Amino acid sequence: MLRTPVDGTRLRILAWLSEPGTAERGLTADDVAAGLGVPLPVALAHLRLLTSLGLLRTDRSGDPPRYRRDEIRIAEVTQLFEKGW
Repeated sequence: MLRTPVDGTRLRILAWLSEPGTAERGLTADDVAAGLGVPLPVALAHLRLLTSLGLLRTDRSGDPPRYRRDEIRIAEVTQLFEKGW
């Protein structure tokens, strides 16, 4: 699921959200769309999938919502893959 589509957009989003500064403040869907040069609906589709997988969490306290990595869930998934899942 992370490697689809072939261009690696979801992996790029996860990597971007791990960068200093971005990790703390998170990204909005508009940030992702502009930063990756994709339409807003495409950015939202990627963010929603990553959120449904538990790899991102959404902070809805502000407007617009901000997305951040869920480091605990990412570590769990990494362990599963390392164990040959």
